[in-house]
Amino acid sequence: MSDIIRRDPRAEWIARNRLHPLHAAMQPAQHSWMGPNGVIRKNPHGMGFIGPNGIKRIDRSGEQQGGATKRTAAVEVQLPLHQVPAPAFYICVVPDMVGGRLSSHDRDLLGLAHQLAGSDGAVLAVVFGEHKETTFGTAGVDRLLVLDGEEFSGYAPEQRVQGLRAVDNQFSPRHWLLPDSRSGGGELGRRFAAALGQRPATRVWQVKDQACIGRAGAGLQDLARPLARLILAAVECAEPVSETRHEALPVELSTTVARSLSRIEDLGAVAVDPAAIPMAEAEFIFSGGNGVKDWQLFHQTAAALGATEGASRVAVDDGFMARDRQVGASGTWVTARVYVAVGISGAIQHLQGIGACDKVVAINLDPGCDMIKRADLSVIGESAEILQALIEAVEAYRNDAKRDAA
Repeated sequence: MSDIIRRDPRAEWIARNRLHPLHAAMQPAQHSWMGPNGVIRKNPHGMGFIGPNGIKRIDRSGEQQGGATKRTAAVEVQLPLHQVPAPAFYICVVPDMVGGRLSSHDRDLLGLAHQLAGSDGAVLAVVFGEHKETTFGTAGVDRLLVLDGEEFSGYAPEQRVQGLRAVDNQFSPRHWLLPDSRSGGGELGRRFAAALGQRPATRVWQVKDQACIGRAGAGLQDLARPLARLILAAVECAEPVSETRHEALPVELSTTVARSLSRIEDLGAVAVDPAAIPMAEAEFIFSGGNGVKDWQLFHQTAAALGATEGASRVAVDDGFMARDRQVGASGTWVTARVYVAVGISGAIQHLQGIGACDKVVAINLDPGCDMIKRADLSVIGESAEILQALIEAVEAYRNDAKRDAA
């Protein structure tokens, strides 16, 4: 009886219904596609995908492929460990580390460094200040050098250049790689190049045959030049490391970094009204839906948390929030690090709009709604009681902080 092949009508219906939240999971995995810079991107999670190192990969996402197989629990795969006990040379990478974590641009940069290092070299990542990243090993870092200290905190490009010069003197890397971005890597790389007296290769999107290929002519043309020692790479400059895990061994400088006489005074971050932050750029969004009955309490909670307010389409159509606050495929696609959904059931358009959010917190009465399934943390209960308790908790935390400071 168990050998009989049975159809799953529900899975077939979901595979046909493109508006269903599980529709994407029922589709065949896309193994490769063309990126915006013309680079062929590959899906490392595709079933049966053969990586560049000849390693057979399996589906670690647990998703059903094409609706033809049963959904199973995610399978943990232990990637092979890549070790370089005695590196012949180093490839230094200085990631932006926006928010204390590796960005997709940083991971592309580490993938390029891994290509340049080969089997004999080691990738050395130089990180300034405290960080929250725990996946340096799977990102392709062989050695990790953290330059912490208050002299490197905030906007201190001159002091960071001094730190990079100390690293250059000790490790003598074959190549320096920095992201050509607006988050600090572009400016720091050009300052460092001036300090070394070298001409950097900028806006590089490909390294091939000992040549750097960068964007020129307002991004409409390619400029090829010999492989430079200092490379400022663009997004999608290489495939991120996904086939191996690395040691990420901590290393230290043998000498102290000389303090530079800074000509720049960092006055700190400028306070910004959360309501003035565009939805697409907000890091912390507090969004309300049809389940919110006390909107005055909702606004008070958002102000206490210092979050940018958002709303579902239903709340906007009912006139509780402005149209530019609407989150979803029919509104604004958001990429917040924390997204709190209060009284939002989770329509497919809304779930699509928050697909790139890092952490999702759901407050809802219905434990079976789609937003609860999507959330990383769920709170089941009446929204008014939860929001009031949240305000009291925030005030108590701030009062304790003031007493400790006094």
